Amino acid sequence: MMNNLLETQIEFLKGVGPARGELLRKELGIFKYADLINLYPNRYIDRTRYYRINELTNSGSEVQIVGKIIHLKTVGEKRTRLVATFTDGTGEMELVWFQGQKWIRENVKLNTPYVIFGKASAFNGSFNMPHPEMELLTEHEASLRSAMQAIYPSTERLAQRGITNKVVAKMMQQLFTETQALFSEVLPPSILTDLKLLSKREALFNIHFPKSQDLLAKAQFRLKFEELFFIQLQLITKNIVRKHKIKGHAFGNVGNYFNDFYSNHLPFDLTNAQKRVIREIRNDMGQPAQMNRLLQGDVGSGKTIVALMSMLLALDNGFQACLMAPTEILANQHYVGLSELAKPLGINIKILTGSTKTSERRIIHEELESGELHIIIGTHALLEDKVKFKNLGLAVIDEQHRFGVEQRSKLWRKNEIPPHVLVMTATPIPRTLAMSLYGDLDVSVIDELPPGRKPIQTVHRFDANRLKVWKFLKDEIAKGRQVYIVYPLIQESEKMDYKDLMDGYESISRDFPLPHYSVSIVHGQMKPADKDSEMARFAAGKTNIMVATTVIEVGVNVPNASVMVIESAERFGLSQLHQLRGRVGRGAEQSYCILMTGQKLSNDSQIRMETMCRTNDGFEIAEVDLKLRGPGDIMGTQQSGVLNLQIADLVKDRDILSLARQYAIALLKADPGLNLPENTPLKHAYNELAKKKNIWNYIS
Repeated sequence: MMNNLLETQIEFLKGVGPARGELLRKELGIFKYADLINLYPNRYIDRTRYYRINELTNSGSEVQIVGKIIHLKTVGEKRTRLVATFTDGTGEMELVWFQGQKWIRENVKLNTPYVIFGKASAFNGSFNMPHPEMELLTEHEASLRSAMQAIYPSTERLAQRGITNKVVAKMMQQLFTETQALFSEVLPPSILTDLKLLSKREALFNIHFPKSQDLLAKAQFRLKFEELFFIQLQLITKNIVRKHKIKGHAFGNVGNYFNDFYSNHLPFDLTNAQKRVIREIRNDMGQPAQMNRLLQGDVGSGKTIVALMSMLLALDNGFQACLMAPTEILANQHYVGLSELAKPLGINIKILTGSTKTSERRIIHEELESGELHIIIGTHALLEDKVKFKNLGLAVIDEQHRFGVEQRSKLWRKNEIPPHVLVMTATPIPRTLAMSLYGDLDVSVIDELPPGRKPIQTVHRFDANRLKVWKFLKDEIAKGRQVYIVYPLIQESEKMDYKDLMDGYESISRDFPLPHYSVSIVHGQMKPADKDSEMARFAAGKTNIMVATTVIEVGVNVPNASVMVIESAERFGLSQLHQLRGRVGRGAEQSYCILMTGQKLSNDSQIRMETMCRTNDGFEIAEVDLKLRGPGDIMGTQQSGVLNLQIADLVKDRDILSLARQYAIALLKADPGLNLPENTPLKHAYNELAKKKNIWNYIS
């Protein structure tokens, strides 16, 4: 009954009506009673204190006073104002109205106790308050409004059309009156008891009309926990369902390809982290359920070799494998690296991208269908309908956040029984985001770098130190090393005085002249063939300096490049700076990253520079980035809007998120189908949510 009432269209709430209902729908997305109850306040004004007039100070803060209006008069000729004399027995002050004078004059009651609220300011030794909020003391005492006054989200249009905060608060009161605050409990009694949570009814009442700071904090905790708990419940259930329902090929055989490579052809010893991750993948792929694993590791941590060994397991069991990368540059890099590693094993590996010639495509298509082609590396071109496999057993997706859900699911359909999926990313995802966005994936982390790699030394230099930086570059080049110099913009922007690439290229060519130095240039507006040839020249050591835009963020692997200079570093986000830095430090020599900025830095820019200089740990950097930018920006357009959280905040509520996940896992372990009587309300709410919100389909 209660839930049916909450489904009522908002215009039927007393005091709303069709016109206001339409506005609430358009401006705040409030369609039903349930939407209004979940419109949580942005902040609260503490109205626990009543001031006396003789206590007032000229601080500009809002105050609340109980007293009476003893006199009213109109002042001025052209621009009139209505002035009331207000007293509370300790002194007098003026209340002033420039608008709505007629209404005030007709409705205000003289010598009757009112509660007034507003900003009091001193003028000529006495206080006045323009346009105060006013309420008869009798109404004030009888109203639901608590000492902590809720301030709700609003828009300019709502304010223009008279839907003020006071009006929204009135609607909320009416909603509580009509529903008698009989909100159904959805969490099991065991969780409520264990965490000493407020009931749903108390929590909703105290979020809108808090009796005290303490009850407000308890209400917020309860509602944040519930919101995050349902998200985790959905993700974990999805994972369990996938493992039970989505059949996978069980790769029971660890055969010649894998063993021969591991025993005889590994170019270096695996780190313990790599061994652990390969064990986790082997275990997953040995089950008759589809693997869906996220592999996180910093640039240079050795994800490629883990991907290859996973592919060899597929080959050992008579299956094919593919690796999909977001750009041609990255696909080529994987192709070169994997071909080199797999050469001694006699494996047939080919690459398919947008620029693959038609004649080569024909061969690739035939070999894929006949099973002759073991491993295919490619870009989005792999998703074309023409690309058919004999039996695809493993799909590796690099930098998955650059692919839409639709695109990824196309790979699944390349086989009747979907392939195992290994998703790789070099962009460390903060734990809270990973738990909320990829909570249905099993996560593996490579958290150590190969031995012999020296941590990259990062320094921040202002433009004034440029001559010293240039001398340092010349010294490094004299030792036989190579240098990247990265710019944020391709063309000069009138609004921004950041150095643009072409300008930089010219001045660098002057400062590092031929024949002693040779400079390459790469940017996004070049033809792919020109870009590749410049990259190839740099990789072959024919040029000393590569001047580039961020296209090299996921670019070539040049172990001899040991210095990365990032111009106008304040223009870049933290994760981008970290990705760019990862282009160096790939050889045995000490590598350096120099962050060049202008003299004036915003507070956020300063934090970014300090963070980069302090740590090389991608996960620590990702956490700072999340605090600075929030989840929406970090996930980018593909995942933006995914977590439309109503009250929880992934940055501030990390501990509540961990707790919610912990309880969701424990609950589903004890009762996977939510069939126990105590979980019936939870199951009902869960099914309703899954029906309404399509946010559970966005992941992987």
